Parts: sequence; structure tokens; C-alpha cells
Amino acid sequence: MSSLLADLPNVDAAEFRRPSLDALSPLIRTTHAPRILLLYGSLRQRSFSRLLTFEAERLLQAMGAETRVFDPAGLPLPDGAPESHPKVQELRELAAWCEGMVWTSPERHGAMTGILKAQIDWIPLSIGALRPTQGKTLAVMEVSGGSQSFNAVNQMRILGRWMRMITIPNQSSVAKAFLEFDEDGRMKPSSYYDRVVDVMEELVKFTLLTREVSTHLVDRYSERRESAAELSTRVNQRAL
Repeated sequence: MSSLLADLPNVDAAEFRRPSLDALSPLIRTTHAPRILLLYGSLRQRSFSRLLTFEAERLLQAMGAETRVFDPAGLPLPDGAPESHPKVQELRELAAWCEGMVWTSPERHGAMTGILKAQIDWIPLSIGALRPTQGKTLAVMEVSGGSQSFNAVNQMRILGRWMRMITIPNQSSVAKAFLEFDEDGRMKPSSYYDRVVDVMEELVKFTLLTREVSTHLVDRYSERRESAAELSTRVNQRAL
């Protein structure tokens, strides 16, 4: 490989890696159930994003996953309370515990809600030189009061990339959500429901596929060239 690097004078040979199949084939497989954290973006008494989240949780459990749902009620606005606030600590502990996430938001004024965004903003991009969400899987879903839209899921995909998560290809957008749930809060049979099953199935598959090698998948040449101290300084700049 050294002969090939001779034509790449800008490359630091000491930190250059050739991706290998061996590194993607762990010798020891994790045996515990996939750990999935579910977040939703509404505080309404009859919240369709919450109902959809609970429906997704039931499916995940049936597929063998261990799940936790975070209740955003009582979570302060970002920077509106110290990081020691109990709800902030609860959310961060769940984010550290999980191996994958589901984010579900209503679409409000053409965007995801501030309630969902506030939860993501309280999850640190980095703690020292560590990135708590990096390499974890993510599924995104939204509910709408009108016709089907994808504004919220598209925004959440951008957030997932920013948090360095592995966002799965599939997604769910439930239009006219008030028609899709019965009086008991259960989702009715429909193509929307079938898509939710698809999304949760794909999330579990991607989580099982990547959780042992997630560190390797997001190992970066540029960050290997930085010392731990330099990396910590760069990713922990004072908030604007």
C-alpha cells in the first residue's frame, strides 16, 4: 500500500486505513436485545405522534427489541435550565443506553415541532471527545393533520446526519392522523400501518447489522489525525 500512497502526498500514512471486511465481521456477537429509544414531539392529551410512537414500540417489542419511551413533559427549553435538571439527565441517560432511536413528530407550520427539536438539542453532540449518538441507528416518522407531507421527516434526517447517526432509508408519514386511530388510541389497519411495520422491521435489522461495528463505521481519518485533546476542544466549542 505504501507504493500507492506515494502518489498521495497530502495523506498522513500513519493514520491512513484501507477498509477491510474483517473489521466488519466481529468475532463476538452481542446477544442482548436491540435497545431502542423512542422520542415524540407533542404534549397534547390525545397526541397522534405519541400514539404512533406507542404503536411503533409494540411492534419493536414483538420483533425482539428492548424499548424505552421518553416523556417530554417537564423537559425545559435548551439553555433554560442547567444540565443537572432531572429530565435532562433522564434523556441523556436513555440516549447513552440505546443502540438506536425512533423520532416521531407532528408537522406543524411545515416543520417538526419545537418539542421534538428541544429533545435533540439536549442530547449532546459530544461529551469530551466522545459522541453519544455517533453510529447509532435512527428511524424517523411524522403525523400530519392534512394531506401527506415529508417536511418533518426530511428535517429529522438532517438532524440525524448532524448527530452522526445511521438513518435508515425507510420512513413513515401518516396523513390525516385523526382518522387513523380508534377511540382506544390504537392504529387502524391501513397502508400507513403497514409502512410503520416496514420501518420498525428495517430499524431492527440495521441495528442488529451495525451495532457491533458502529465504532468502526464512523472511524474517521481526519479525527485520527487529531489528538484527543484537540478533538475535545473542537467539538466542545462554547455554544453560540
